[in-house]
Amino acid sequence: MKYTVYVLSSRVAKKSYVGFTNNLNKRLEEHNSGKSIFTKRFAPWEIVYTEEVENYMAGRKREKYLKSASGRRVVLKKIFENLV
Repeated sequence: MKYTVYVLSSRVAKKSYVGFTNNLNKRLEEHNSGKSIFTKRFAPWEIVYTEEVENYMAGRKREKYLKSASGRRVVLKKIFENLV
């Protein structure tokens, strides 16, 4: 089963959120409808970056990396490249 690692950006605050799921549309709806403890305070959210991975363990590993300082730099660089 394929998974998606994603980065969300709050439309109302300078907050971001990194996660992974096997159903991105459903998960985004959960974030925006207040079903997630952290993200409900900063809704609405929009997807700013995604990566597909092959399995659950690859998703967890990539999510953990993207939450690290070096991972955040990689994401910011890729997001900026997409804007230019």
